[in-house]
This record gives sequence, C-alpha cells and structure tokens, in this order.
Amino acid sequence: MSRNRIEDDVEQNRRLTNTSTTISSGNKDKIPPTLSKKIFCFVGLQVSYVVWGVIQENLMTREYKFGKFKSSSFCVFANRFLALIIAFLIVFVRRMMNPTKPVADAPFYCYAPNSLSNTISSWAQYEALKFISFPTQVLSKSCKIIPVMLVGIVLNRKSYPIQEYVEALLITTGVAVFTFSTQNPHGDSSEREDTFYGISLLALYLLCDSFTSQWQSRVYKQYQIDQYQMMLGANVWSMLLTGVTLLQSGEFFHSFALLIDDYEAMYHMIILSITSATGQLFIYYTVKELGAVNFTIFMTTRQLISLFVSCILFQHSFNAFGWLSSIFVFAVVLRRIYYKGTD
Repeated sequence: MSRNRIEDDVEQNRRLTNTSTTISSGNKDKIPPTLSKKIFCFVGLQVSYVVWGVIQENLMTREYKFGKFKSSSFCVFANRFLALIIAFLIVFVRRMMNPTKPVADAPFYCYAPNSLSNTISSWAQYEALKFISFPTQVLSKSCKIIPVMLVGIVLNRKSYPIQEYVEALLITTGVAVFTFSTQNPHGDSSEREDTFYGISLLALYLLCDSFTSQWQSRVYKQYQIDQYQMMLGANVWSMLLTGVTLLQSGEFFHSFALLIDDYEAMYHMIILSITSATGQLFIYYTVKELGAVNFTIFMTTRQLISLFVSCILFQHSFNAFGWLSSIFVFAVVLRRIYYKGTD
C-alpha cells in the first residue's frame, strides 16, 4: 500500500471521528448551555428561598415558650455565620486540590461595599415592618427590578433595550396585582398604618439591595474572582458588622439563651440558616453567570411563589385575579428566560 493511500485512510478516519464526536456532542447539548444555567439558577433560588420564607414567617410569627422571637439582627447573624463557614470550606478545598493553579483575587476592601449594603438592606427590611403594613412591604419587593436597572445604569453604565424595561414593568404589575388580590377587601383593623419613616426604610432597602448585586457584577468583571470568593469576602464583613452590633446591644447572648431553652425554635433557626446559605450560593452564582437583572427577575418571581405557598400554609386567601396574575407573571418570566436571558 502506498504512503499516499495510507495518509488518505488516516485522514478519512480522522474526519469520521470528528463527525461522530460532533454528532455526539450535539445530542448532549440539545439544551443551550445558557438556558441550562437559567433553569438551574431559577430552580435553586426558588427552592432555597421559598423554604426560607416559610420558616422565616413561622419563626417570626409563632409563639414559642418564651413568646415571639424578636431579634431580626440575630437571624441575619446566624444566616451569615453558616454561609461564611460553607464559603471558607469551598475556597479552602479548591485551593488545596489545585495548589499550583494561579488564583485571581480581589482586595479585601472590595467586598465591603456590597456586604454593607446587604446588611443595611436586611436590617431595613425587618425594621420597616414596625412602621408599615405587610402588603406595602411585599409590594416593595415585587418592584425591585426597576431600581436594579437604574442602579446598573448609574454604577456600571449599562444600557438596556426597551424590551427589558417593558418586561420589568409587566412583571412588577403582575406581582402587584397578585399581592393586592390576596388582601382582605373589607380591610383589617390590625394592619399597621404606613408612616413616612417606614416608607423611607423601604426606599433604603430597595436602594441598598439593588446596589448589592450591581456592585458584585462590577467586582466580578474587574478582578475575575469566582462566586465562592465573593461569598467568603462578603460574609466576613457581614459577620463583623452584625456581630459588633449584637454584642453592643446585648441581643446576642439573650437571643442565644432563648434558642437553647426551646428546641423547636433552635430547629427553625438552623433550617433558616441552612436555606439562607444554599440561597447565597445560588445568588452569587446567578449574579456572576447571568447578571443582576436576571437574578432580580428570579427573586421577584420567588416573591410570587412565596406568597402562594404562604396562602396555603398560613391560610391566607386569594381570588381569581391572583390566579390570573400569577399565570401572567410566569409567562413573562419564562419567555424572558428562554429568549434573552443575559444582561
């Protein structure tokens, strides 16, 4: 057999192999990678935070042996503590497995702004409930996507097509209709009157929460770090901020003693911390891979699902408008996920 014939046979085999590999890869990748990430992030965020929301409502509203658990700051501290441990373990193990691999890192102070804004938004969210009604608080969460886009324009100089503004408006409108449809049309005398201070706290919550995800996107792009490094750095700062506050106020030891005295309350706090930690993993991954706007859409939808679950478990009621608005929001969000997900 001539040398040219052998080379021709080798080349033909190589082409057949490449063709088979391409076909095989095509079969495995029927779902586009970006769509797969969207589905993964969407489901992970919903499961983590819907369960977290149920436990949170249960923890903050039920009567334990010592009465109602009143320290919102301790809840934030417990959530950040477990998340810090998980992030540290992930970063440590990954670096031990690849000790020679170059690791991108950001200065420690770069994690402070989003940690501070996240801590303030959590505090403002809980504190606002003392001065506003529950419907106002839920409605504010459903409108979060709009300030996120505005902060993105100012902080990261982003530009969004008109379609994204329309989708944001449609989602916010749908969730608002669902929220109002779950309220008692005859009014409830037990509802707290909204005050100017309460509305100001809501504005602070929206501003800080919107800043958090946009700052994370900025740090990701500038320093090329991964979501676990972001989670670790942010939680170190959060632990410092909440820990100092709890020690100064004396709430830390008082709250811890109450939990030790009531097994059921301790169990709820542990579940709350676990779901918060897993939720943080999905938050940082979603912001890094899909951007702040997609993350906010997912979390806005989570508010809708949480309200639906809460209506069932805690016997709230909603009417036909609630069903229609929920279907409408799901349709808009799923269309957004499938067609144009990244911002």
